[in-house]
Amino acid sequence: MAFGIPMGSTEEGPRVEARVVDVVVLAPAPSGHPDRWQVLAMRRAAGTRCTGAWEIVHGRIERGERPPAAARREVQEETGLPIERLYTITVNPFYLQAMDSIQLAVVFAAVVGAAGPVVLGPEHDAWEWLTPAQAMERLAWPREHQALQYVLHLLRTGDAGPVEDVLRVP
Repeated sequence: MAFGIPMGSTEEGPRVEARVVDVVVLAPAPSGHPDRWQVLAMRRAAGTRCTGAWEIVHGRIERGERPPAAARREVQEETGLPIERLYTITVNPFYLQAMDSIQLAVVFAAVVGAAGPVVLGPEHDAWEWLTPAQAMERLAWPREHQALQYVLHLLRTGDAGPVEDVLRVP
């Protein structure tokens, strides 16, 4: 299956589509802090879907775009932060009733150099760098909690250790 191309048929039931990327954006925690990472959370703006919900970076994979390119583009569009390292983490399925579609979100972790200021796009009205525990409390979607748990486990030493060669995106 090519990314962004539907599989299945509406005559046979819901479509299955890999059309979304989720990106957990991490920055190193300050020196002396017990956590290794800080996690970026952004709040949905008024007039958008899920107004007021806190979330990680996410967005659609454009036609002809590969998931890693979509992840990089979405981080740039939604935060303005430069990515130092990108990791592929997992795939999370979810159902969109309005489209009768099972969506597959390709999940990435993007490591940035520092927890600096974020330049928000129009979808969000606030951002905050949180500890992992705070992010688990704040993020609205359970699939984002699961993705964060995977990221924290895989990057617990600062990189992906013995699986770095498989998970790190060149």
